[in-house]
Amino acid sequence: MASPSPVPSVRRVLVDTDTGLDDAHSLMYLLAQPDVRIEAITTIYGNTPVVDSARNVRTVLRLAGREDIPVHLGEAAPIEGEASIADFVHGTDGLGDRFERAELRVEEESAVDAIVRIAAENPGEVDLHPLGPLTNIARALERDPDLFLKFRSVVIMGGAGPYPAPGGATLTDANTANDRRAAEIVFGARNAGNVIMVGVNVTATAILDEHVLAVLRGVGTPWATFAGEVLDAYNDFYQYKWGRRISSAHDGLATVVLHRPEIVTSWIEGPVDFTPYADSLATRIALTHDGLPLVWGTPEGPTIRAVTAFDGTEFLRRFVQALSTGPTRPQR
Repeated sequence: MASPSPVPSVRRVLVDTDTGLDDAHSLMYLLAQPDVRIEAITTIYGNTPVVDSARNVRTVLRLAGREDIPVHLGEAAPIEGEASIADFVHGTDGLGDRFERAELRVEEESAVDAIVRIAAENPGEVDLHPLGPLTNIARALERDPDLFLKFRSVVIMGGAGPYPAPGGATLTDANTANDRRAAEIVFGARNAGNVIMVGVNVTATAILDEHVLAVLRGVGTPWATFAGEVLDAYNDFYQYKWGRRISSAHDGLATVVLHRPEIVTSWIEGPVDFTPYADSLATRIALTHDGLPLVWGTPEGPTIRAVTAFDGTEFLRRFVQALSTGPTRPQR
């Protein structure tokens, strides 16, 4: 299977995000890396309506002093049906209703147009990083079916890895469930062995615990204070899952995998299938947990590479350091 191109000295990234709480942490991580250049940020509905998503991006960029990065407004609803907004997790504004947010300012060019253009103008040089529902990406693929062949990598926070081990739980994720048709288009698109699924099977275990919040609050800078408030707001929801004020860095893990794929300790590769489950959608690599074919056969489709395990200590070190120390100007 083909591997992504060698990592350049400066990693160029196009982020597609439904900017809620964990998305904000992902943007902060990227902005803190001296070897990352964010080419553009495209926005989508999901954690919050698309306009709020764009305002939240602007809020993070204002904090980082990086308001030069272009922001493009994306789709407001899935290809079919109504948008499902996770305000019960991320608050009515997507940032936990805790901050004075930046004003809306976006480029005239739409998110879909920007995705298609950036891929065409920079073949093999930019990483695409979807963190929300896949509607923008699917619409871009409708315009250019070879889109993924033009990105260096496509690292998606979504899906659920392979089928669970016997007795294990069937996992679903909001990003693919919010637009099933888009997920089918994205995971069915031609690729160069460069599409990576970072699913909830692994992101749910990327835990930011009480110590992380204490560290962020102890730094005392506006950057770390913002990161701490975001985490505290996320814990408002997650405390009812574990009985502790801890939460999963779903988007954060996907972002560190994009930037530092060496933290991944195991992968599984195969086509993707989709199963409605508990009013959601199980989007999975069509293999058993140990890599065997499904009893009813393997569906046709392009191969997707899914993360199944990662170095938790190294993830936490890198992620908390970025949320603590703040932004850097990218190399040019």
